[in-house]
Amino acid sequence: MDDVVRPEKTPIDPNAKVPAYSWYALGVLVLVYVLNFIDRQILSILANDIKADLGVEDDYLGFLYGTAFAVFYALFGIPLGKLADSWKRVRLMSIGLALWSTMTALSGFAKNASTLTVARIGVGVGEATASPSAYSLISDWFPARLRATALAIYSSGLYIGGGISLLIGGLIVENWNAAYPGGGPYGIVGWQAAFLSVGIPGLLLALWVLTLKEPVRGAIDGLETPEDPEPFRGFLRELFQVIPPFTIFGAAARGSRALFINLAGLAGFAILALVLTQLVPASSTLMNFLGAPGLVSDQWLFLGVGYYAVFSWAMGLKARDLPTFSLTWGSPAFLCVVLGYGMVAFMAYSASYWGAPYAERALGAAKSDLGWFLGAPAAVAGFLGVILGGRMADFLLERRPAGRIWVVLFGLIVPLPFVAIAFTTDNVTIFYIFSFIGNLLIASALGAAAASSQALVLPRMRGMATAIFFLATTLVGLGLGPFMAGYVSAANGDNLSLGVLSTFVAVPFGLALLFTALKLVPEAGASVVERAREAGEAV
Repeated sequence: MDDVVRPEKTPIDPNAKVPAYSWYALGVLVLVYVLNFIDRQILSILANDIKADLGVEDDYLGFLYGTAFAVFYALFGIPLGKLADSWKRVRLMSIGLALWSTMTALSGFAKNASTLTVARIGVGVGEATASPSAYSLISDWFPARLRATALAIYSSGLYIGGGISLLIGGLIVENWNAAYPGGGPYGIVGWQAAFLSVGIPGLLLALWVLTLKEPVRGAIDGLETPEDPEPFRGFLRELFQVIPPFTIFGAAARGSRALFINLAGLAGFAILALVLTQLVPASSTLMNFLGAPGLVSDQWLFLGVGYYAVFSWAMGLKARDLPTFSLTWGSPAFLCVVLGYGMVAFMAYSASYWGAPYAERALGAAKSDLGWFLGAPAAVAGFLGVILGGRMADFLLERRPAGRIWVVLFGLIVPLPFVAIAFTTDNVTIFYIFSFIGNLLIASALGAAAASSQALVLPRMRGMATAIFFLATTLVGLGLGPFMAGYVSAANGDNLSLGVLSTFVAVPFGLALLFTALKLVPEAGASVVERAREAGEAV
């Protein structure tokens, strides 16, 4: 049977009813994203156990959750985003799901911080396949009038998975440690058993994903795009352009000027990493394992490599695909949207990750209680917030071209007092209530930001645009936010309250970016095809 859904040979009706299959497929993708964030967020409920068992500090835990995952998630998201634009997205997502589930399970066998870091890197690589594929598929299953809503429903998996992870992780750790006080089979303790328990089911879900049918790219927008006859050529080219040290050879192939710019970027990011290591010294667990203690901290090494790689890739993209570069990196409107949401993510990831460790340490909450009273409500709050935010974004878009940006601004500003109260109270009930409200309000921004970024590019560029969108949420939000909170906490006597509140420094930057986006997005959205043509696109 043909696994491609063929469009009807009739004019596109923007008000046509969405087929039931599209909603079914969206439901499967939500399950994938739920598992994605269970595997990612379960580290929160396990953080204190890992800290005690492996003898690490909060800055390492912030690095492990954020940077170790974020850099490889972001870097591999670029070539995998390209592959999502040219190959079977369903197959790509299934392969990635199997990979990150395997690496999550392998985290359960980690006996030291270095091994856990390597496993976390593998999770990041696998999860990089999910959202570029999903965003592109959803944009081909749903018309523009419902796209923000559909993307918001998909994004609800983030909050459902994050909330469930606390419940699952807490129950597994407490029950395992009660049954095996000295460690179970192969010496596995509670936090290791939790990784195994959430990693293995992903292999079964990967088989279900393989049964989904692939929609025709761009057909729903009347811009049907033929399949790429050589889909892996672009993927390998992007991989070669983004993975150091091959980036140097990629630049050299474009000429001496490109090579000079690339080497200057390499030197600049290397110097920055060394300087930051001196100014903000952090754990060097992996560097110690590699025999280079004290040279550069893991945090700044990883971020330096990540930023240099993205710089190299962006310069290469400009030479290879000027239309895509022009509508993404070359578009001030696009950059203001994705970086503006990156500031929301900077705070959101920090509050989400450090919530459970804070309540456990500062308020004396039990792990099982955190699952029921922090994790489960967070899932509900995130689901409601992202759905309501998505609906509001679509509602406002019908009334003003920059309507979606107002929802992102709402998600940046309004949650602040609720997060501040949650992380300063000494009453655990107040912490639960205000965490719920804060999670609900922060979640409102995601669907609006994602839909805004997709609206600023052509259909063939959606996977790549998604990869760039997630650069902001990972290399800026996830790569810096949780680490900053952990570093400030460790530097001030394990003061997680001060650590989380320190991430509010992102607010002024977010305001500047999003108010600029309010002015730029309407014109940019109305001129996508024209600007693409000016850059050489055959539209």
